[in-house]
Amino acid sequence: MATETTTDGEYDRAKEVKQFDDAKIGVKGLIDSGITTIPRFFVHPPDILSDLKPRPETRPASDLIPAIDLSGVDSNHRRSLIVDQIRRAADTIQIRMGPTMPDPAEIPEICRDEVIEWNQEIKQLGELLMGLLCEGLGVDTGRLKQMTCSEGRVMVGHYYPHCPQPDLTVGLAYHTDPGVLTVLQQDHVGGLQVKNDGVWVDVKPIPGALVINVGDLLQVISNEEFKSAEHRVLANASHEPRVSIAVFLNPGNRDDLYGPLPELISPEKPARYRQFTLTDFMTRFFKKELDGKSLTNYYKL
Repeated sequence: MATETTTDGEYDRAKEVKQFDDAKIGVKGLIDSGITTIPRFFVHPPDILSDLKPRPETRPASDLIPAIDLSGVDSNHRRSLIVDQIRRAADTIQIRMGPTMPDPAEIPEICRDEVIEWNQEIKQLGELLMGLLCEGLGVDTGRLKQMTCSEGRVMVGHYYPHCPQPDLTVGLAYHTDPGVLTVLQQDHVGGLQVKNDGVWVDVKPIPGALVINVGDLLQVISNEEFKSAEHRVLANASHEPRVSIAVFLNPGNRDDLYGPLPELISPEKPARYRQFTLTDFMTRFFKKELDGKSLTNYYKL
């Protein structure tokens, strides 16, 4: 319901949200105005906030979030080790840049050269990672490339200003990414968490390292040999802003049919998902709220 009863009387949430939207100042504008409390429509219910308090971890976070060194990937010995590390790391866990790069004039001049260069680097990295993941699945190294799985690339920049009441809200709600892979560069502020065995674990920034998330589509294609990463971002308690840049890698052919690879289906391990087009898959993602793995559950057999 749009109207709620609070200790202050009736609260018309829809009205306050509309006033905020109409003001067009955004979250940064609120922070710049000097607010010391957040608007009520940003406050999450107690059941969502209950697990924001720190808990003792069963294992050190460094054991749960592997850092994988890609150097020597072309040598036979190192490659098999890297494939194994990537396979194990994946079993547990907006500028549109492709398939056609936009006209450079459409990219803000302040970051134009960097975006173009970053796109080239991420494309190479994505193809390398997908080749290694294919080897981990035991299929042809170029299988995901043949499916254009790194051709649809979207870059998204996130800005999280200081939050005066970080215990009452979150920066980005719990979810999984819909695509094949996500390449994330986070700054030193941190705030990203991943769920492991029902516990939220901090993904602490490592200088010079990128965070790689397996997405829902790769979970489907791999017939659940790989699992998409459930993650969220905490509200920023730091007095400096948090900035992150994510590149989402998806197939370039949106009207092809996608589902578990035939090579991975057998009488002992039948297909866990039905086939669908990427257009249908992504449309469903953007129509739903961020709520964990409901997207993959929809396509389960």
